Amino acid sequence: GWLQPKQPEIVKAKQIPLEDFFRNPEKTAYQISPGGTYFSFKAPYQDRMNIFIQKIGAADTATRLTSETDRDIMGYFWPNDYQILYLKDQGGDENFRLYGVNAEGTNPVCFTPFDGVRTEIIDDLPEYPDLVIIGMNKRNPQVFDPYRLNLKTGEMEMLAENPGNIQQWVFDHDGKLRAATAIVDGINSQVLYRETENDEFVPVLTTSFKETMQPAFFTFDNRNIYAISNLNRDKTAAVIFDIKNGKEIEVLYENGENDVDNIFYSRKRKVITTANYYSDKRNRHFFDEETRLVFERLKKDLGQYELGITAVTDDENRMIVRTYSDKSLGAFFLFDKTTDQLTKIHEVSPWLDEKEMADMIPVTYPSRDGFTIHGYLTLPKGYTMETAKKLPVIVNPHGGPWARDNWGFNPEIQFLANRGYAVFQMNFRGSTGYGKKFWEASFKQWGLKMQDDITDGTNWLIQKGIADPEKLVIYGASYGGYATLQGIVKEPELYAAAVDYVGVSNLFTFMQTIPPYWE
Repeated sequence: GWLQPKQPEIVKAKQIPLEDFFRNPEKTAYQISPGGTYFSFKAPYQDRMNIFIQKIGAADTATRLTSETDRDIMGYFWPNDYQILYLKDQGGDENFRLYGVNAEGTNPVCFTPFDGVRTEIIDDLPEYPDLVIIGMNKRNPQVFDPYRLNLKTGEMEMLAENPGNIQQWVFDHDGKLRAATAIVDGINSQVLYRETENDEFVPVLTTSFKETMQPAFFTFDNRNIYAISNLNRDKTAAVIFDIKNGKEIEVLYENGENDVDNIFYSRKRKVITTANYYSDKRNRHFFDEETRLVFERLKKDLGQYELGITAVTDDENRMIVRTYSDKSLGAFFLFDKTTDQLTKIHEVSPWLDEKEMADMIPVTYPSRDGFTIHGYLTLPKGYTMETAKKLPVIVNPHGGPWARDNWGFNPEIQFLANRGYAVFQMNFRGSTGYGKKFWEASFKQWGLKMQDDITDGTNWLIQKGIADPEKLVIYGASYGGYATLQGIVKEPELYAAAVDYVGVSNLFTFMQTIPPYWE
């Protein structure tokens, strides 16, 4: 008889304790002081995340700057070379206050000690070491007004009264409030401009909610704006916008497949550096050769990981680099351009063995009405797209719904894969990053065509022989929870089980529960 081809042997992962996937990092949120003397990070003190600093080049002896024991410190940053600012709330009320402490641990101060008031950081004004712009809902709980805060004196100056519809305040490179974006009629967006802080804001552009014109920062002569815009095109692009006359004057970079989502610049050299966009993974378009060479140098050593620069000194010679992947929370590195030295500072989750983790594979499939749907399939370790046959599959639609799934380490998904399940995530219509047409195709389609995209992906997995049709589960949170409930209403024979996690089950009661500043 004919010889049967030998089936490839599946090497299964060893079972890893549940807790290991969800353990908090011991140290995280690494930053660097503007002068490059210290790096800082968050780490637990009495089970709460606090701020520590360590002298660069010194032995592993960190100094704890804060001693908060009731609540984790949320965000923090260096506004200048001698001080750290951080946000913390009281007992979980989410009314964050702004605190400061010197790098030596001296002079702790609360800048916004107001009951029932939430503080936000609007702009750290890096060109002005003793000034920051904060937002507070002090005047009206529903509305955040911008204040210029002097960190030396504690004095605050309200820069404008928010009528209630401002979404963003934009400051020029002199630290002056010159532009804003607002919602009008609850639907349309407006760009507002003023020549000086003594002038009234004037609307210069009104767009429908279907369009984007998002200011990023002023050009270096403070005359025009670098922006992310999809005016008269399907995908957002990096552009220069004539703010005074309300019109786009130059397209700097656009991508045929995906929205551009961010644009960056060098503060020291006053040039734009990169435009970022997300396909299956993060991509960068380089405007600037110096920046391209830095990333090329980093990729030489770290190329098996995705990477980002998370903090940089004023002279741009030292930087904190963060790596990540689908199998790891990655590590923090210190890169010194002048010495060309790359030093690992901290491995974020050393208790997880990357070799035991599962691959997160980018996939595409067609919707029944002709869209290409992008997603990710995580197969248990040892399986490939070719060898995966009749696996139990957890279909995992994302929340939002105006959001998207990205490639990277996801503890839930790695845990499920470690227990032998394949996990399937899909960016159904309405997911962001794929242009205006794909987003608009979701309008009024909750539970209808949006749900069909999820069903089509599930059937695609069955047709490929990857999914066991008897062992399909649908599981999601928020909008994904809604899609879970609708999945078993619409396709009662398709799924063997459904798990709805904080899903929206009633839009009327949902709208009644939102906090006042969302209204």
